[in-house]
Amino acid sequence: MSNTQTAAEERIPVTVLTGFLGSGKTTLLNKLLRRPELADTAVIINEFGEIGLDHLLVEKSNDEGMVTLNSGCLCCTVRGDLVRTMSELFLKRAKGEVTPFKRMVVETTGLADPAPILHTLMTDPLLASRYRLDGVVTTVDGVNGASTLDNHEEAIKQAAVADRLLLTKVDIADAAKLDALKHRLQHLNPGASAISISDGEIDPDAILNAGLYNPDSKTADVKRWLHEEAYEGSHDHGHHHGHDHGHEHKHEHGHAEQDPHNVNRHDDRIKAFCMTFDEPMSWATVAAAFDALVTYRGPDLLRMKGILNVKDTDKPVVIHGVQHVFHPPATLDAWPEGDDRKSRVVFITRDIAESTIRKVFASFFEAEKKGWGQEQQQQQ
Repeated sequence: MSNTQTAAEERIPVTVLTGFLGSGKTTLLNKLLRRPELADTAVIINEFGEIGLDHLLVEKSNDEGMVTLNSGCLCCTVRGDLVRTMSELFLKRAKGEVTPFKRMVVETTGLADPAPILHTLMTDPLLASRYRLDGVVTTVDGVNGASTLDNHEEAIKQAAVADRLLLTKVDIADAAKLDALKHRLQHLNPGASAISISDGEIDPDAILNAGLYNPDSKTADVKRWLHEEAYEGSHDHGHHHGHDHGHEHKHEHGHAEQDPHNVNRHDDRIKAFCMTFDEPMSWATVAAAFDALVTYRGPDLLRMKGILNVKDTDKPVVIHGVQHVFHPPATLDAWPEGDDRKSRVVFITRDIAESTIRKVFASFFEAEKKGWGQEQQQQQ
């Protein structure tokens, strides 16, 4: 577990822009690419039908830097296309055949599950040596977002895995419904910053450097997404004391459209919680516990992020996983909270309660203690 901070910062950051059909991704991208902060940005677009980006903008961004994948959803059938396209762009950049772009945006089709793209960025050795995932930005329609979440589980997943949630069309949205939507999104993904935007206008700094490696503040985002109090109001009362209260906030107020906790079957399946461990842990034990979870419930572990106090190192170890795929663990130079060195892991799961995951970890920690006791007896 060598310190990968410097190596990560040298790789090209990739922002994955996702969101359901009609939620405003293209409008947002049009506006963002006009900003000087994104002047040196390569763009890969994967969308059905015609591309809605301005022709002038495509020309300005350089034909070689604006690439469209027309083969449909970025799922298993076209992941090879994504790897090839990103690799070719990098080689052209190295040869000076395209503008030396400093970051990349991958816009997914509105029907896409973003997980395969994240898996590709995290696991393909060629891409992983050249690019790093900067963050997942998800647009949510402020007018139609609630009905989209009601009817499309893909939209729920897009919101659940986001680092930043952008509520679009807020200037024409009903205030009460928009407020209910905000609460609902916070319920689904408490660790993601929710930002309201109109006509695609946003400060790029609000969505850039959203990942584990923020060059300006290496621990700021770690603090934000490990702020366990944000998760205490979520589905499973998933706070760090380990209480499993067994109720799901299903209040019957008689007006479901105004009650973000009484909405639909999809929301009920998603759990968001933060687990805290006071004692330093063996890397072998925690890795074995994650391996077990991934083996048996991988598809339902939507996203996991954590900072661990691992034995044999005085630096915090950062982990990040999407379903069955994990980034190689990285170390930070210092603990975000100074003297507070508790391990914290944020989980966003589908159909898995916090109590289930706690039992898995407890069984591995117990096995480690028994093994240690047996070693002591043998030495005596």
